[in-house]
Amino acid sequence: MSEQQVTFNGDTEVLFRQAVRTPLPNEEAERVFYENMMNVADAQEQKADMLADPDVSLLEAYETQLEGIAASYKRRCRHIAGDDYEDVAQAYQRGERTDRVGALTAYYFEGLWRMQQRITVTDMLFFPVILRYPDSFTVNIRFASGYKTTDSVLYESPEHSREELDDKYAETYYNESLYSQKEAAEYIRDTAQIIREEFQDPDEVPFEERKYGGIVSAGGRKGSVFSSMLQRVDTDPDRFSEPVDQPTLVDEGREAARTERELLPDGSIVI
Repeated sequence: MSEQQVTFNGDTEVLFRQAVRTPLPNEEAERVFYENMMNVADAQEQKADMLADPDVSLLEAYETQLEGIAASYKRRCRHIAGDDYEDVAQAYQRGERTDRVGALTAYYFEGLWRMQQRITVTDMLFFPVILRYPDSFTVNIRFASGYKTTDSVLYESPEHSREELDDKYAETYYNESLYSQKEAAEYIRDTAQIIREEFQDPDEVPFEERKYGGIVSAGGRKGSVFSSMLQRVDTDPDRFSEPVDQPTLVDEGREAARTERELLPDGSIVI
């Protein structure tokens, strides 16, 4: 990644079974949320374009996506705690802060740190859930052991392979890898449309049609094999009984447990 990585030891308890719930008190807040989700959809399309281009390495496409996610977490940290967000997060981790701002900052900072680790660490699956409710939305940052879900599309990166092949097989392997990337690009492009359908424009779509929506996604790597997945999630209308007036940590919902149960291989560990 182009920016210096943060120095942090991580704390799995910060993320475990928790999500951030953010209020949507008016249409202006909805517009900001909608624009952010359209940026996510645009990033999916950008990744698809890069994977489909034989002149762009898979590593470049992978790092571009990770940098985009990490940058969004940094923006959230700065918005919550200011430029000293790293100190705030570490103070919370050490038990020196117990306030809401410290908890939220530590949550996003933990996500940022783990996203940056994924550049070099394999067998760690990024597995977030984003859910829209009538008066709020939740972001559940999760990571799991392993590198794929039961529904992931897989694609190969020759530059990550450690196998020594003779010229004949090396050419075949290279061409098959490009084909797998092209197939994955088509899948990833389709997932951008899922995002656009689940999170709709408040200026164009009636409230009753846009008040619920959700996605779960996953991305991982094991050696030279990469994986991607994104699906719709049915939002639980009974999850929240009380409104919220500021971002706050909440327990994960039944939707998160369902996606974990349906999509992760047996024996997977989630943090």
